[in-house]
Amino acid sequence: MPGSGSDMVVKIVVLFLVAMGVLAMFGKLRFPGQKRLAAAKCRKCGRYRIGKEPCSCEKGRKS
Repeated sequence: MPGSGSDMVVKIVVLFLVAMGVLAMFGKLRFPGQKRLAAAKCRKCGRYRIGKEPCSCEKGRKS
């Protein structure tokens, strides 16, 4: 006798939960380049700096 519809639903739900768990584990990993991104932020205001010039908050300008 083939599996009933409820068996299939249970299998789909279990596979979904396993997939979500695997994605959560990968999400907690630290990816390469994360230190570099943190260093690219301004220490005063927290915005990302583009280029080598200081942030506009350090220059005294308001944007």
